[in-house]
Amino acid sequence: MNDAIKVEVIGLAQNGSAATQNISDVGVPLRRTLGATAPLVVVAGACMNSGKTYAATEIIQVATRKGLRVAAAKLSGIACLRDTLNMADHGAIATASFLDCGLPSTVGVEDLAPVAKAIVSRLNESSPDLIVIELGDGILGGYSVESVFEDEEIRGAMSALVFCASDYVGAWGGIELFRRRGMRVDVVAGSVTDSKMGEDYVENEFGVPAANARRNGAKLFELVSRKVSSSKSQVSSSLP
Repeated sequence: MNDAIKVEVIGLAQNGSAATQNISDVGVPLRRTLGATAPLVVVAGACMNSGKTYAATEIIQVATRKGLRVAAAKLSGIACLRDTLNMADHGAIATASFLDCGLPSTVGVEDLAPVAKAIVSRLNESSPDLIVIELGDGILGGYSVESVFEDEEIRGAMSALVFCASDYVGAWGGIELFRRRGMRVDVVAGSVTDSKMGEDYVENEFGVPAANARRNGAKLFELVSRKVSSSKSQVSSSLP
């Protein structure tokens, strides 16, 4: 890619009082606590274009066809409605993103956890059975994705973690990085599983279930569904 396109600002939107308008003026208030929530299925990746959105939308579509009410979110990235519109097209009853919190992007945001909690809280207002969350970019980098996983409350609310990678090195790296954080990747997806050989390699060599969203979205959802059901059982058994 060449250098960025040069642009010229020709005007700013104002209200009746001639005050400049900003998306943060109507942003969803940030939250320090999460509260009760529907099960969270988090889709993260090694990098951009590793298959995260395809995996997320396929989970949404299969779950919707099975009669579940699914809400969806994009927690990190840059200003673009494409992914949330795609989620709605695949059956999500409600969608939200960092834009709804007044952020044009998550680049340089020190702590994304309060944004994530605000978005999840908003989506829970639609009484979903499941919330599918996509984290844009990779789990390392400048989009503050890692700050979501550093929050204990969010980690505790996660029922399933899907990791997308483009190749074996990316898949291994993601599994290892989460292991060092005390977390386990529940399913590997993304373009590394585009071939049956890749899917088998991940399962046999890394010991993590794998499924390809393009070839077998039903299998991907089934693996996620099992983990969500297991998480619900663990929560129920821990209650007095």
